[in-house]
Amino acid sequence: MFAERLKPGDEIRIIAPSRSMAIMKSAQVRIAEDRLNNLGFIVTYGKNVEVHDEFFSSSIEERVEDLHDAFTDSNVKGILTAIGGYNTNQLLNYIDFDLIKDNPKIFCGYSDITALGAAIYAKTGLITYSGPHFSSFGVKHGFDYTLDGFIEAMTNDAPYEIEPSSHWSDDAWYLDQEARKFVEAGEYTVLQEGAAEGTLIGGNLCTLNLLQGTEFMPSLKDAVLFIEDDEESHALTFDRDLQSLLHQPDAHTIKAVIIGRFQKNSQITVPALSKIIESKKELQGIPVIANVNFGHVQPIAAIPFGGRASIIAENEKTEIFIEQNPK
Repeated sequence: MFAERLKPGDEIRIIAPSRSMAIMKSAQVRIAEDRLNNLGFIVTYGKNVEVHDEFFSSSIEERVEDLHDAFTDSNVKGILTAIGGYNTNQLLNYIDFDLIKDNPKIFCGYSDITALGAAIYAKTGLITYSGPHFSSFGVKHGFDYTLDGFIEAMTNDAPYEIEPSSHWSDDAWYLDQEARKFVEAGEYTVLQEGAAEGTLIGGNLCTLNLLQGTEFMPSLKDAVLFIEDDEESHALTFDRDLQSLLHQPDAHTIKAVIIGRFQKNSQITVPALSKIIESKKELQGIPVIANVNFGHVQPIAAIPFGGRASIIAENEKTEIFIEQNPK
């Protein structure tokens, strides 16, 4: 189930299901709001979006209230999460998923928001998006690729391709917007060759794994698995987290894997990643592509959780083609 596409004049509600928006600098909020306004959107905020406690989040009740209000408000056509964090999975038992199913809307975020996007898809069938937070729109420089991907995914239902960006960065952009460091990206990395198509399921790997054994875990049947992790991961944790996911029912039917670009502090090299993938007999014979533009780096694509994708990985030739029509 796809929500109605965004169009100029639509209202986008900002909510904070994880960390509080209070963590954002006022200048970044202004840049983000101005950027969305310049696209023709009206930006509004959940009433609890800046509430924060000792964990720099807010109560379950306050976060769920803003989520429910965003989905029930008929003026709201899209929902962006403020930022990621650690505790979105606290909300899942308290969400009225029937309310969400009856009021389908664009919903976008990544990182810790994976738990919410995946649960919404599993419980309602609504396609959600792994893509930029509201805070991402506060990036002053090097945002064009992310912005173009957001527009492609959210404003029309035409197919699109996730192509490599020319450059990438994982610098602390929020500390000094004028001292950015971008490096040449190059092509995506083919770890295993092949061609396949399937349903896009994934997001932040360690967060997705929090749903295992619960009613909120989506099926991996015929999945094009897209996974990434942040700088807190390294080769050993990524290996075991991936293996845990491969123990899930229907994991043996996974059609392809795309892996987001790792931050430099993860120190996960291509040879190490290749060794990890080679060790997974469950993934033998399917295409695997790494260093793809999504995850905790910049810029990032927007990926429809539950949409369709076709994958080609041949030598150095890659194609990640998104079809926003589930079968």
